[in-house]
Amino acid sequence: MQRIPADPLDVLRTRTSAKWRLYDADVLPLPVAEMDYPLAPPIAEALHAAIHRSDTGYTAGSRPVAEAFEGFAATRLGWTVDPARVTCTADVSMGIVEVLRQLISPGDGVVVTPPIYPPFFDLVTEAGGRIVEVPMSGGIDEGWALDLDGIDAAFAAGARSMVLCNPHNPVGLVPTRAQLAGLAEIAARHGVTIVSDEVHGPLSQPESRYTPFLEVSDAAREHGVAVTAASKAFNIAGLKAALIVAGSDRADAIRRALPYEVEYRTSQFGAIASIAAFRHGGLWLDGVLASLDDNRRLLADLLADELPGVRYRMPQASYLAWLDLSALGWGDDPAAYALEHARVALLGGPAFGATVGRGHARLNFACSPEVLDEAIERLAEARLTPVE
Repeated sequence: MQRIPADPLDVLRTRTSAKWRLYDADVLPLPVAEMDYPLAPPIAEALHAAIHRSDTGYTAGSRPVAEAFEGFAATRLGWTVDPARVTCTADVSMGIVEVLRQLISPGDGVVVTPPIYPPFFDLVTEAGGRIVEVPMSGGIDEGWALDLDGIDAAFAAGARSMVLCNPHNPVGLVPTRAQLAGLAEIAARHGVTIVSDEVHGPLSQPESRYTPFLEVSDAAREHGVAVTAASKAFNIAGLKAALIVAGSDRADAIRRALPYEVEYRTSQFGAIASIAAFRHGGLWLDGVLASLDDNRRLLADLLADELPGVRYRMPQASYLAWLDLSALGWGDDPAAYALEHARVALLGGPAFGATVGRGHARLNFACSPEVLDEAIERLAEARLTPVE
């Protein structure tokens, strides 16, 4: 498989996105979930063509993006999607909030599974909910899993919804079909709804291909609403387009109850880019997946050689590594120490869960092998710096 090489650092530092503007020029920025690969040519061509024809107005509804996603989902994800049951919006986070607003009353409990993508905590409270933490079971050594008994108990105690991350950010878990089916049965038994963030699904590696939540069972379709996008897989998060997907009459009633302006928040450029990605971006995505596979394995080798005390489990999906740095003695938030002493920016573990994130950090390996090698070398050198 032809790999997609990352852009060189001098080119990357001309970008104006968050990853390249939040830190000083001597810092290797590896916290923000942006990839260093060049934009897929079909997406670039579609956007250039839109500029050429001054196509900068409002989007023409959800149907064009939904129909493009229908084909992509069927061929690459094994997911049967009805375009009539899709509403677009600006991004996955916004979609999660708007769906939760339809599901809960102020103060209702919403389950999240730390360590978890930090904005989940804010999204629940923005929607008026109350965080109910059910940490992932297992760990780096034995592997991660959803704590189905804990989730069952949380619903029995009154929680009304759950935000699922499938695949999971930051640990890179692709839950098994059996686990997802078990979650759907629990949701059905308690009459609650799972809001499933599926944005990392297209970035699952071939040996760990993920199962879309709405595909696992009739119970999942009845008691689940999925939110996804081309944003992570095709590195177009700044273009602002996502999809809210229902798979049953019950779930579609939730989608149809969304305020009409939810759809109109979708960016025209986001819609154009998403259509190009879903229809023509497969070859590029295959090359990126091959590059990410190389890097997740390279990271394991680098850590074993340079930082043998750091614990890491190779992720099954995406380009985010969850690292246990506690053996280095860099405190509860080792990312702060790494930034100061190694000039490597990581995302601090406590943001993913105050307890389970202590001593951990998330590293983005969607970069060149050279950048990854330098980052680990810098961290290894910082290990020799006395901790104050």
